[in-house]
Amino acid sequence: MLTVGYIGNGKSTNRYHLPFALNHDHVKVKTIYARNLDKTEWDRVPDVQYTSDLDVLMNDDEIQLVVVCTHPESHFDYAKTALDHGKNVLVEKPFMLDKKQAEDIFQYAKERNLIVECFQNRRYDSNFLTTQKVIESGKLGEILEVEMHYDYYRPEIPNNTNHFSKYNSYLYGHASHTLDQAISYYGKPERVHYDVRQLLGEGRMNDYFDLDLYYGTLKVSIKSSFFRLKPRPCAIVYGKKGMFVKQTEDRQEEHLKLFHLPKGHPDFGIDLPQHYGTLTYMDDDGVYHEEKVVSEKGDYTHVYDALYQAIVHGKEKVVKDEETLAVMEILEKGIEACR
Repeated sequence: MLTVGYIGNGKSTNRYHLPFALNHDHVKVKTIYARNLDKTEWDRVPDVQYTSDLDVLMNDDEIQLVVVCTHPESHFDYAKTALDHGKNVLVEKPFMLDKKQAEDIFQYAKERNLIVECFQNRRYDSNFLTTQKVIESGKLGEILEVEMHYDYYRPEIPNNTNHFSKYNSYLYGHASHTLDQAISYYGKPERVHYDVRQLLGEGRMNDYFDLDLYYGTLKVSIKSSFFRLKPRPCAIVYGKKGMFVKQTEDRQEEHLKLFHLPKGHPDFGIDLPQHYGTLTYMDDDGVYHEEKVVSEKGDYTHVYDALYQAIVHGKEKVVKDEETLAVMEILEKGIEACR
């Protein structure tokens, strides 16, 4: 078994971690630490110990993995404390405040022969997995351009925010998803063009970003805005022989918000036919094709399975340090370019 303790008892822990940790047959959730246990936003999980004393979690020799689900400013200190107590660590996105902190914590873990890793669950989004399947089918030929969108229409958030926060920015909070997807699949880009904005003006929140990652002739664009009444397709791929469009996002988050959880529900996160993407291409004989592509199944449980394999069985980490460092470097440079 892989025995896990959590730091934080908010939305991150309860919506994006616990449903998947509890869905794994070889993961045991033992302890959840929070400074204030009086909050009743989330029901307590049966047979899990809740504590407001961090030492209870840190001094428990049974706990092998500590998951940090707190605000970004505290990530480094909590991760370091866990490593000091001989724990492996999984840290929510954005991983650290900057590349230097990330380098330091990776080195600190390496010196102690422990694992520290960024929680990159979006590698297991159905739209991202389906896009990979289409690219690898070869039907599009050489890939020239990829667009990845993460849009909202939530104008009340930027309209009601009258200050700029570097580390709690839209870029740090949301590009950390799609940037990791791009870097995990295409690698570190040769160069990046940044368009990171405060649409409501100076001194307001960062509410828009458009990042272009260049890989030779391939350009991968990562775009997001708080002001999209109708969201752009979550993924578009252009190749020399055609294109693929996936309009809708992975449905795991949709189901989680409805408290339709993965354990015991085989339909969890599954796309219906109306969610399937469309592949349009010319084959080698010049024949036109347009077809629906059945979506791959997304499953964030794979994050915990990969950590179980790494910690218990000594397998290689799935989320590589150099990938996380590349993400942190782009986030850091991007927010400095915000205007």
